Amino acid sequence: MTLKIYHNPRCSKSRQTLKLLREQGLEPDIIEYLNNPPSKTELNEILALLELAPRELMRKKEKPYKANHLDAPDLSNDQLVSAMIEQPILIERPIVLANGKAAIGRPPEKALEII
Repeated sequence: MTLKIYHNPRCSKSRQTLKLLREQGLEPDIIEYLNNPPSKTELNEILALLELAPRELMRKKEKPYKANHLDAPDLSNDQLVSAMIEQPILIERPIVLANGKAAIGRPPEKALEII
């Protein structure tokens, strides 16, 4: 099984999710997405697996969201995905990928549903 976590070590939910996976005897590939953001293709694949629109995966309280007026209703999904790649802090975290599925670890136990 390939197991990945898009992880931010400064985020408590992300650390809790990683800890929970390890407690299950699993060692995921850790992608620190702030330093290594997903490509546009990867992010679109993640969105499809999560069955979410880009705006639903965005952290709306982050400064870049407000500063770049990403709440504008006329922005396309492609524009929102591009904004998340340019400013990865906007991507909700953690995201766990396993078995052709994806889950957001909020709460951390949600990650176990796809394993």
